[in-house]
Amino acid sequence: MPAPYTRGYKHTGGKGHETVVNCDFCGKKVPRWKTFVTYKGFRISDPVLKKQIDPRFTSMFSRKMYACPSCARYRGIVKIGRSRKSRHSNQRY
Repeated sequence: MPAPYTRGYKHTGGKGHETVVNCDFCGKKVPRWKTFVTYKGFRISDPVLKKQIDPRFTSMFSRKMYACPSCARYRGIVKIGRSRKSRHSNQRY
C-alpha cells in the first residue's frame, strides 16, 4: 500500500550506499531521501534592521531540520491525503 502523501523526490533505481541522517525530532536513523526537510528559525522583516546585519550571518538565523515520515505526519509537516478508495466512492456517475 503506498503512502498517503506525495514526496517531492521519487526514489528510483539502486543508488548504492546512501547517507543516513538522524531525525531531529525523535532521533531515528533514516535514509536522507526518505526524510522531509524543514527550516526552523526566524526572519527579520524590518528593512532597516536587514541592512544593518551582515549577509554572511543570515544563515545563523535558520537551521535545516530533517523529519522522518512518522514525525512529519505527527507534526503536520506533511498533510495526510485521503485514500484512493474514499475519493472515488463519493463521485457521481
